[in-house]
Amino acid sequence: MSRSAELVHVTRGGLVESVHYGDVAVVDATGKLIAYAGAPREKFAFWRSSAKPFQAIPVIESGAAEKYNLTDKEVAVFTASHNGEIFHTDAVQSILKKIGLDESYLQCGVHNPLYAPRAAELKEAGIEASEIHNNCSGKHSGMLTLGKMLGADPSYYTELRHPVQQAMLQSVSEFTSVPMEEIPIGIDGCGVPVHGLSVYHMALAWARLINPIGMSEKRQEAAEKVRTAMMKHPEMVAGTGRLCTALMSAAPGKIVAKSGAEAIYGFAIPELGIGMSLKIADGGGRATNAAVLGVLRQLDYLSEKEFESLLELEVRQLKNHRQDLIGEVKPAVNLIKI
Repeated sequence: MSRSAELVHVTRGGLVESVHYGDVAVVDATGKLIAYAGAPREKFAFWRSSAKPFQAIPVIESGAAEKYNLTDKEVAVFTASHNGEIFHTDAVQSILKKIGLDESYLQCGVHNPLYAPRAAELKEAGIEASEIHNNCSGKHSGMLTLGKMLGADPSYYTELRHPVQQAMLQSVSEFTSVPMEEIPIGIDGCGVPVHGLSVYHMALAWARLINPIGMSEKRQEAAEKVRTAMMKHPEMVAGTGRLCTALMSAAPGKIVAKSGAEAIYGFAIPELGIGMSLKIADGGGRATNAAVLGVLRQLDYLSEKEFESLLELEVRQLKNHRQDLIGEVKPAVNLIKI
């Protein structure tokens, strides 16, 4: 098997102390590999939350947005790994109310809001976190919405055999061009099926999100609605201090992006007609921002002005317990362009 490539360096005192390896693919909608690092056709991983836009597409295809008068913010939160900020939980609660359900139907599990100030507010108020604060509650509200449209029993919507999960698996299959029966299935952190794919096929899906060639008109329209909602409301996709929100805010309408656990990331650039996906081999989340922005810089698409607000995410300064500056986490990726 070919080796992963160096994507991120962690320095101390001018020396490289640690290295994060990984694999990158940049692909167009026909499947042509435009650029790469490592071995993206050979590197397989679970797509994790980077798959959420493609899981949201069947929800929109079903006609749910029209039937329930869903806003663009609500569509965007279907794709989110959100911070649990008030505007996130308000959107999820609004969706549930519109479809005639409540929070008790969510089966995503409980954790504190990812946004520390909001978690502190809950603690100070004596309020325990609930499923609504789970970063995946938006996706789960989308699953319940699709279940409503299908007339399916919501009690087991997280199981692979459920019509909702089968519809989402079919969407993942079409966008990646991998047959449903060939996609390995695991269980995600929020309890629903997660899909195993090569980094190359993940990137292909991102390219097809912006150019869904050969797909039905309804699917093309759904893809446009999902990606437009994400770009229009990047704050709903992640939140304060997060790369997805910062990146789409820095270049409005020019890029659509979504992270995933274990250092998975994907984005698409509509103007260039390309999709990108990467996986940090060791799953080290500290390397993700630097790797993604290092790739984006090498694609030479965003201007220096657009990069200005992203510099602290691109090169993260490391400090010791005395707050001395001792090193950096910075990009080391070298894309091979074809």
